[in-house]
Amino acid sequence: MNRSVWSEEVRLPEFQALQGDVKTDVLIIGGGLCGILCAYFLKQAGVDYLLVEGNTIASGVTKNTTAKITSQHGLIYDKLLGNLGKEKAQMYLAANQAALLEYERLCQDIECEFEKKPSYVYSITNRAELENEVKAVNALGLLATFYEETELPLRIEGAVCFPQQAQFHPLRFIAGLAKDLHIYEHTFIREVMPGAAVADGGKITAKKIIVTTHFPFINKHGGYFIKLYQHRSYVSAFQNAQALEGMYVDENMQGLSFRTYRDLLLIGGGSHRTGKQGGNWRELEAFAGQHYPEARLQYKWATQDCMSLDSIPYIGLYSKRTPALYVATGFSKWGMTSSMAAAAILCDMVQDKQNDVALVFSPGRSILKPQLLVNGLETTASLLTPTPKRCPHLGCALKWNKAERSWDCPCHGSRFEEDGRLIDNPATGDIKKVRTTKKRRR
Repeated sequence: MNRSVWSEEVRLPEFQALQGDVKTDVLIIGGGLCGILCAYFLKQAGVDYLLVEGNTIASGVTKNTTAKITSQHGLIYDKLLGNLGKEKAQMYLAANQAALLEYERLCQDIECEFEKKPSYVYSITNRAELENEVKAVNALGLLATFYEETELPLRIEGAVCFPQQAQFHPLRFIAGLAKDLHIYEHTFIREVMPGAAVADGGKITAKKIIVTTHFPFINKHGGYFIKLYQHRSYVSAFQNAQALEGMYVDENMQGLSFRTYRDLLLIGGGSHRTGKQGGNWRELEAFAGQHYPEARLQYKWATQDCMSLDSIPYIGLYSKRTPALYVATGFSKWGMTSSMAAAAILCDMVQDKQNDVALVFSPGRSILKPQLLVNGLETTASLLTPTPKRCPHLGCALKWNKAERSWDCPCHGSRFEEDGRLIDNPATGDIKKVRTTKKRRR
């Protein structure tokens, strides 16, 4: 049952593991959607590239998305206008609108159930913020509309609608895109150094390296362990529930999201910081039981999102001290358009091309944000918690996730099976077994 609907009836292409030393101009580490898109665009540009994936392609967060393709990332544009000004807010919008159009172009040749849909952000409590968002988006040149009511069975204060957004089947899309790419699977990178990366199967020499591993795993550069935290959320798919004409998400991060896939209603929510407690699937099933009493649960799964300090992804140079190392992370729950935007920016950067929107996503921007203090306090509290179960990433105390039967790190979001085997990064290894010494009888 704990398996996403996207994983059904899809056969992804398979690739061999690296065996021996190789050379390439651009190495991409990480075979999720962003890495696959980078590889595809570099191939189209005639650039010598190579992608490596520690497991199999699309086996991580990508397979657990709700697969909404939209420029509407919560109520972000009013905040961007206030914090960054009109020029940078327009850059953010332009990057995501371009991503939407590029998906539409690529999906013409890939059967992945691409559908144009209106996207809505609704609020249970805050009408004023919705109205401000409509004004901000319209000022940036995109038509957004305020609605008093929606088709959802909820009493709301209103909703902001973006027209002509989209949804699709992400794994069918990847299956069509990845089949002819230069990829090594089961090739786990153990070390990255200037101009090279080392895997179990060999050494890869590269002029430039792109890291698309969800959470960046190189700790000595960029400070991502303090600039990011991870947020866990849940999805349940029901038959005999409401068919929706649009896609929906609550402006409150603790609220619910909705979309339809074929005859299924996908409800998302129950979220919490990884390593904390939340409503998980119980919350979703309780909602369905109340509003769709005839609904039958068909699938359920969970996902994990890297959250940046200011809700803007980090896309660009990994750090100021690593001129040939690049990164894409911190998509903050909007991985579909952010992956496409990141691929466009990074592929230009590794070819030394100017990209007009790259400035707003720079990983080198200021980290002086309120979330920085929260991340620091969480890490300090976890490091001081006395428990033998420690994360091998940076030593934080692991917490037991009863709903998913896993050990989760509240600092940076690494997750482990009950027996200590690694599930999610940034940790790069299993939990070390703690030796205990038996007391001798006197």
